[in-house]
Amino acid sequence: YMYNSDKPKLIIVQGDPLAERGISAITPRVAQLLDVSRGLICLDEDIASYHSPNADRENVSLELTYSELTMVLEDNQKGIVQEMERVVDLYLQEKNKKRHLVGKEPLKDYFRDFALLQEVTKAACFQICGDVTIAHTASNISDFSVSSFYKVGLELGLVYEHQFVPYPQITGDDELLDFNTIDKR
Repeated sequence: YMYNSDKPKLIIVQGDPLAERGISAITPRVAQLLDVSRGLICLDEDIASYHSPNADRENVSLELTYSELTMVLEDNQKGIVQEMERVVDLYLQEKNKKRHLVGKEPLKDYFRDFALLQEVTKAACFQICGDVTIAHTASNISDFSVSSFYKVGLELGLVYEHQFVPYPQITGDDELLDFNTIDKR
């Protein structure tokens, strides 16, 4: 694929409330270091009424809703959002089976909404922009995290492996991103 460095860049965030640690602490700093603004994607009020009002809007120049992005996907490929929902539901069933086997409660209902938000955002941004770079905040993604649903977009061919920022192999308890070093707030 051809990388066009002349296009404007955005750091896309998905409505996390501002916190001292984690993704919402990191993305404002990354945007500042790269001298770019952020785009905000939130769940619609009828899905999660608390999501948009609690979102961090610092340095946000573009704000869209989940339903606006689903329309982008559906305009390009009818039925794709329903297919994404089907695959997310299959992943949820599998993850909950694994949790049951280790004596854990099923994942909370909101996991479905946020997994879909994550995957719809990546796929729609790719369609709108012509490319996307996806960076997770950790190299080892827990199978029971929303981030672990990233495989849905790959499985459906909506994003590609080369679009993910690679991490070196890390062994043991070492973690590439030390949040205490990155964010000293």
